[in-house]
Amino acid sequence: MHSLRTRITLLTVCMIVVAVTVVSLLSVFFIRRNEHRQTDQLLLMLCETGERNLDYYFDSVQKSVNKISSYVEEDLDREVKDLDSKDLEQHMERARSYFENIAYKTNGVLTYYYRIDPTVSDTVKGFWYTNLDGDEFVPHEVTDITLYDTQDTSKLVWFTVPKYTGEPIWLPPYITDNLDVRVISYNVPIFYKGNFIGVVGIEIDYTTMAEQVQSIRLYNNGYAFLNDSEGDIFYHPRIDVATLGEEDAPGVPEGMMSDSTFIRYNFDGVEKQAAWLPLSNGMRLTVAVPVSESEGNWQSLIREILIVSGAVLAILSLFTLYYTGHITKHLEELTRAAEEVDKGNYDFELDYNGDDEIGRLTSTFKRLSGNMKDQIIDLNKRANVDALTSVRNKGAFSDAIEELQKKMDAGGPPPVYAFGVFDCDNLKSVNDQYGHDKGDIYLKTACSLICRVFQHSPVFRIGGDEFSVILQNEDYDNREALIAAFFEGAEETCGTKENPWEQIHVAMGVAVYDPEKDAAVIDTVRRADKLMYENKKLHKKG
Repeated sequence: MHSLRTRITLLTVCMIVVAVTVVSLLSVFFIRRNEHRQTDQLLLMLCETGERNLDYYFDSVQKSVNKISSYVEEDLDREVKDLDSKDLEQHMERARSYFENIAYKTNGVLTYYYRIDPTVSDTVKGFWYTNLDGDEFVPHEVTDITLYDTQDTSKLVWFTVPKYTGEPIWLPPYITDNLDVRVISYNVPIFYKGNFIGVVGIEIDYTTMAEQVQSIRLYNNGYAFLNDSEGDIFYHPRIDVATLGEEDAPGVPEGMMSDSTFIRYNFDGVEKQAAWLPLSNGMRLTVAVPVSESEGNWQSLIREILIVSGAVLAILSLFTLYYTGHITKHLEELTRAAEEVDKGNYDFELDYNGDDEIGRLTSTFKRLSGNMKDQIIDLNKRANVDALTSVRNKGAFSDAIEELQKKMDAGGPPPVYAFGVFDCDNLKSVNDQYGHDKGDIYLKTACSLICRVFQHSPVFRIGGDEFSVILQNEDYDNREALIAAFFEGAEETCGTKENPWEQIHVAMGVAVYDPEKDAAVIDTVRRADKLMYENKKLHKKG
């Protein structure tokens, strides 16, 4: 026996050895001729790494503030009845405690605050906590917002911008009032019963960001820096931006604000190559390197390696596709057969009977699917057939209703059908007087009449003495004649049979589906059931 596993393993090992050997030899040969690498890709890779790390940090800050805003608004809705009462002060204490816990768990937080709009309350202003030394947060005197026009978004931006826009926002770098520190912040407006009442926010300095940015290096003199969407540098490893005022913040060199990811520019007389990516807070991360360190013959190296590697891989791929296609042809046939079985179709052809794993698997699968088909057929018969009358049972009736409902829900023209519901009137008295075996005869006789009259419709036993039929197509069109034939048959049976258990008395109700009355299939069934009970009452009066 030739093992399929052995053949595939041998083929794979041979291909790996050939590919690695060829690529390694060619790489060594070309690398000795070419010294530089693909700088753009390295720049972009470093930029993407830095972007992911910084965005992860910004996202953590954003999630913290959003979590706090959700807590604050829920607490306002749940606990605060009057904004001018002590409820607001107590709310502020709960928010202060919750905010402190979140702030300690969020890396790089310089300050956090919750400020109330002075138009909402002239007594409760909110709080502002700072952590300038990195040890712990301490309360700081809050800014007097009443001194500012809160509709002027050029002033007090951390408050006025969220209030004016009504949306959470990352603010570009700015110098904080009172602290004289260059920061960025994320701020979320707070609403109470649809009205703006204040802002929660977190300010972060660039210490944490600086650690991420400083770790990005390329060659001897490559580095990364951050700038905002206007071109002002926020952090640069070789410029102490923190000591400069907002007016003195340096800008990026001319040509760097291009929309292209890869750019070239001159800085202090040195030509540089760079790549940049936008960050989630609106800033840009740029990775730059002097062109003198990146240029070389790498382009020809990459071209030659790609040509040779592509040729080798193409040849190996074609060979592999041919050989594995020959091997796996029968696996594909087996897979298609399995998909057919999954759909419930057990009639498929599998001809392969080779002396290997696939051949044995094919034979086993055919036996398994055959056994499964027989068992499913048997189970369906048992599950959906009433043991006494051999018509379909209540479970099959539920399935039929569900299937009809699906067709209705699928749209299209309204379906045409009717339900008939039957009830055997004297079953209890027959059971009591003559025994349950005679009651079974009574049920079978009634069922036989129903099946004989409505021979083109499915018949169901839906209860101890209840049956139902679904009238469609020919039986639906002839329903009036069939109903009359049923009552005539019942009357004839009563007149020709001597034994009481063979003289059937059946009440019947038939309801035609009406789109204006019946929102669902079950509504038609209920109407038929109601008509059956009305017919039953008439029988008793008669």
